[in-house]
Amino acid sequence: MSAATPLWTTFLRFLAPLMLSNALQSLFGTVSNVYLGQMIGVDALAAVSAFFPVMFFLFALVMGLSTGATVLIGQAFGAGEHNGIKLVVGTTLAVGLLLSISIALVGGLFSRQLMIALATPADILDEASAYARIMLLTMPLGFIFLLMTAMIRGVGDTLTPLLALASSTAIGLILTPLLIRGASGLPAAGITSPAWAAAISNMLTLTSLAVYLLRRKHALAPDAALLRQVRFNGAVLSKILGIGLPSAIGMMVMAIAELVLLGLVNGFGSNATAAYGAVNQVMGYTQFTAMSISIAVSILGAQAIGAGDRARLDRIVRTGLAFNLALTGGLVALIYLVPRTVLGIFITEGAVLDLARELLYIALWSSVPFGLATVFSGAMRAAGVAFTPMLLSIFAIVAIELPAAVILSGTIGLGGVWAAYPIVFCAMLALQMGYYLLVWRKQAVQRLI
Repeated sequence: MSAATPLWTTFLRFLAPLMLSNALQSLFGTVSNVYLGQMIGVDALAAVSAFFPVMFFLFALVMGLSTGATVLIGQAFGAGEHNGIKLVVGTTLAVGLLLSISIALVGGLFSRQLMIALATPADILDEASAYARIMLLTMPLGFIFLLMTAMIRGVGDTLTPLLALASSTAIGLILTPLLIRGASGLPAAGITSPAWAAAISNMLTLTSLAVYLLRRKHALAPDAALLRQVRFNGAVLSKILGIGLPSAIGMMVMAIAELVLLGLVNGFGSNATAAYGAVNQVMGYTQFTAMSISIAVSILGAQAIGAGDRARLDRIVRTGLAFNLALTGGLVALIYLVPRTVLGIFITEGAVLDLARELLYIALWSSVPFGLATVFSGAMRAAGVAFTPMLLSIFAIVAIELPAAVILSGTIGLGGVWAAYPIVFCAMLALQMGYYLLVWRKQAVQRLI
């Protein structure tokens, strides 16, 4: 990276492939659900949806592990410590393999009991259990694929993960309908088709990725030096988990809070639930933009810390804030110009559409303070400080968002639930920014590896 390259250019080159990668990760699940619903029926879609709580929990584990590893890789890369990069990657892969193989063995054997414990309706229990069994048995492939694509970004490479995800998504989208119907000589896999398609696409893409990295002599190429490091290193693992576990716990707390809010929304009837789903879909895109910027701040910030350049870290934070105002704020403004058109993608009934538009007006703008808050937490995470930002976020959710939603829904109705979003996101911004400026920024920052 040239010192003369403007920071905003470096940031944008890193951010654009990252955002596309995250979009591709969502695309496969969305289109697979369309295939199931259209080609098999609504029961198949319900059976797959029943596995979602388990999938979210496992995804949070992977994201937590990869977050901790990526920060350490970024610091090692910034410091020019290539042996340190391989040490972190090897430890992360060792943990990922052990964890995913354990999940595959236990989950594969007890998938039906797991779905019963999740109160899966009896009429879809068999299908849900079959889908869960294949998803869990093939979990090692999914874990390693997600970990590798995330860790590659730690050395500033977001293009390679984008190409890998594009390849995996394309293979999966081609295979899923073929497996559903048993076309082109493939056995009909029915409800388990998306799970098999994901496993096959992950295996093929991982193989191609390994060859590609070796040919390019990439920092994360699975060469002999890296393979020797695929073992447990207690000191490195404790640092990975010190950053990663708070991130995973934060995700889980937010998910639990969403379930509580959904329960409040459901009390206002089916139209309110339908509107909730549509508005959340739209807000997901604005929040997804904000989270991508936060990841960019965290990785580029880790590289600056590794290089011992505190001034560059401050500039990265300012650039992240500016990108949030421009990209997240710009997307919010665009949606506000044509709310019915955007919401009409998800719902068609006039009454529900009008209700969703009112709720969107209340909550959508809060994606901007949410994004600004994640820039500050991302910068602190770059230095390995994740526990306090997590506590601040949990405090905002438990002590501010949930009470506000309960009180306001009882006084002003359904709009009160949605008013809790801007309240909590503004509180998060005040807490994260306050801690960053008043406490963390005054402390010495040292790389962890």
